[in-house]
Amino acid sequence: MKDSERVGKNGKTFAGACLLLAMLGIAHLGCSTDHYRKSADKEAYQIIKQSSPKVPNMETQFSIETNQIVALNDLPVVEKIDEVLGPTGTNEISCRILPLSRALKIAVKNSRTYQTRKETLYIEALSLSLVRHRYTPIFSGGGSAYWKRSAEDGVDGLVENQSVETSGNVGMDMLMSTGAKLATDFTVDFQRFFLGGPGTVTSSSLSATLTQPLLRGRGYKVTMENLTQGERDLLYALRDFVRFRKDFTVQIVSAYYSVLRERDQVRNAWLGLEATRKSAKKSRALFNEGRTRMADLSRYEQDTLNNESTWIGAIRSYKQSLDSFKLTLGLPIDTKLVLDDRELANLKIEHPAITTDDAIRVALVSRLDFYTTRDQFEDAARKIDLAANGLLPDLDMVLQANVPSKPGSGIPELDFKKTSVSGGLALDLPLDRKAERNTYRGSIITYERARRALEQAVDDIKLQILNSWRQLDEAKRQYETSVLSVNLAENRVREQTLLDELGRANSEEVLSAQRDLTSQRNNLTTQLISHVVSRLSLWRDMGVLTIKEDGSWEESTDAKRK
Repeated sequence: MKDSERVGKNGKTFAGACLLLAMLGIAHLGCSTDHYRKSADKEAYQIIKQSSPKVPNMETQFSIETNQIVALNDLPVVEKIDEVLGPTGTNEISCRILPLSRALKIAVKNSRTYQTRKETLYIEALSLSLVRHRYTPIFSGGGSAYWKRSAEDGVDGLVENQSVETSGNVGMDMLMSTGAKLATDFTVDFQRFFLGGPGTVTSSSLSATLTQPLLRGRGYKVTMENLTQGERDLLYALRDFVRFRKDFTVQIVSAYYSVLRERDQVRNAWLGLEATRKSAKKSRALFNEGRTRMADLSRYEQDTLNNESTWIGAIRSYKQSLDSFKLTLGLPIDTKLVLDDRELANLKIEHPAITTDDAIRVALVSRLDFYTTRDQFEDAARKIDLAANGLLPDLDMVLQANVPSKPGSGIPELDFKKTSVSGGLALDLPLDRKAERNTYRGSIITYERARRALEQAVDDIKLQILNSWRQLDEAKRQYETSVLSVNLAENRVREQTLLDELGRANSEEVLSAQRDLTSQRNNLTTQLISHVVSRLSLWRDMGVLTIKEDGSWEESTDAKRK
C-alpha cells in the first residue's frame, strides 16, 4: 500500500472514530438525564428528611410528585332533588357529596398553590446540596484528540507527516474549613506519528497547589459561612412551609364553610319566597272578595318578585362559590360534586377559655416565623464580622509541587526523583476596598434593620393575637345575639301570620317581619362560621394549630372550652 493511501485510510479511520465517539457522547447525555433527575430527588429529599425533625409539624412523607389520583367514587351521591334550588336542582343528581375531611385531603394533594409551595422548599434543598458540594473534593476530567497532516522538505524531496495527538487530564479541587484551597491535576499527552515522525511520544505530569489565606478569607467562620447560611436558609424554608400548611388548612376550612353558607342563604331566600307567595295568594283571594285593598295586594306581589330575584341571585352566587372552591382544591371545574350540608349542621360554638396575655406568651414561644425573624437577626450580627474580614489585606501562603514523567515512548511513568517543590507568600495590599467598604457599612445597616424587624415582629404578634381574639369574641357575641334575633323574628312572623289569618294584619308589617327573619337566619349562619374560622385562626396565630398529613387539624387541648 502506498504511503498516500495509508495516510488517507488512517485519516478516514480516525475521523470515523471521532464521529463515533461524539455520537456515543450524545447518546450517553440523553440516557443520563433520568439518572440526574433521580439523583437530585434523592439528595433533596434526604436533606429535607434530615432537617425536618428541627421543625415541629413538618410533613414526614414530603414529595413534589404530582401524579396523585383524586378518587371520589367511594363518596355517597345525591339521590333527591333539593327543591330550594328550583329547576337547577336536577343538576345535582348523582353528584358526589364531599365532606370537609376529604376536601382537605384532596387540597394537600392536588392544590396548585400547595404544589408551588412544596416546590419552593424542594428548590431550597437543591440549593443547599450545591453549597454542601462545594465543601467536598470536586473532581474534573477531560481530553482532546486531533489528527494532523503536514508536509516538509526532506533529503529525498517533500515528506508527508501525519500524526494523532491526544491528551487527557484528571483534576481535583477542594475547599478546606480553614479557607485553604487544594488543587491537583494529572495530565497525559500522547502523540502517534504515522509517517515521517519518530513513532510514539508520550509525556505526563502531576501537579498540586495549596493556597492558605492568612488574613482575608482565613478561618472556619469565614470559610464555612456559605454553608452555615445555606443550612439556616433551609431551616427558614421549612418553617415557612409549616406555617403555610397551617394557613392553608384555615383557608380551605373557611372556603368550604363559605360555600355552605351560600347554599344556606339560597335555602333562606327560598323559604322567604315561599312565605311571600303564600301571603300574596291569600291577599289575592281577599282582594277578589273585596276584603283588602289593591295597594296591599300590589305590595305582596311586588315583594314576591323581589324575593324571587333575591333567590335567583343567591343560586347564582352559590354556584359560583362552588366552582371557585373546586379550583381551590385543584379539581376540574366540571367535577360533579356538592358539599356536605351536615358539616354546617354539626357546627357549634366552642369558645376557648384563655386570656389574651396567655395567648401572647404562647405565641412568642411557639410561632415559627418569630423564630426565623430572631435567627435572621443573629445572621445580620454574624455578617458584620464577616464583612470586616473582607477589609483585610490578601496574604496567602502558596505551596506548589510538580512531578514530571520519565522520557520514553511507552506508557508514561512519573519520575518522583525529579519532583519540584516551591512555596512562598502572596500579598495584595488593600489599596482599593471600596466595594468591601460598602459591604461592611451595608452589613451594619442590615443589622439595625434586623433589630427593628425583631422588635416589630413582637408587636405584630401581639397585635395579631389581640385582633384574632377580638374577632373571635365578637363572633361569639354576635352569634348569641343572632340566636335571640332569629327567635324574635320567628315570633314576629308567627304573630303577623295569625293576624293575617284574622284579617287584621298590615301588609307592610307582614312583609317586614318575613324579610327580617330571612336576614337574621343568614346572619346566624355567618356568625357561626365566623366563630369557627376565628377559633382556628387564633390557634394558628398562637402557633399551636397542628396539621396532620392529610390536611386535617388538631386544636390545642391546653385551654379548656366553655
